[in-house]
Amino acid sequence: MRMIQPAMQFRVRFATLLVLTMTILLPSESVFGSGIARRDAVRSEEQHRQEAVQLAKEAADHGKQGDVGLFLSSAEAALQHAFKAGKDSRVEAGITELKQALEQERAGHADAAIQHAEQAVTHLSAK
Repeated sequence: MRMIQPAMQFRVRFATLLVLTMTILLPSESVFGSGIARRDAVRSEEQHRQEAVQLAKEAADHGKQGDVGLFLSSAEAALQHAFKAGKDSRVEAGITELKQALEQERAGHADAAIQHAEQAVTHLSAK
């Protein structure tokens, strides 16, 4: 009977240690996890901003070449990426310029649309 008691004590101590360890580690994991998630979100926003810049440049180039269809598709894609680029006054200004570029191109004002696309590049490129 003496042999059962030390084994039981070991199990109780092990279970207690396990519970204490989990109590300490689980809250810190969620704290560190949220920091990682935020860093990933910022990185994702930056990637969307860069993609919006590239697509707005392409839209301006297509506009200069007179290709309305490619201008509209590039500008629309740039706008979608800009929406995902976070909340920043420069990003908001870029979004406004892209909306104006699309509106002007649809109205048949290619020169104004190109200028708005170029302004969008300027705003979205600024840091």
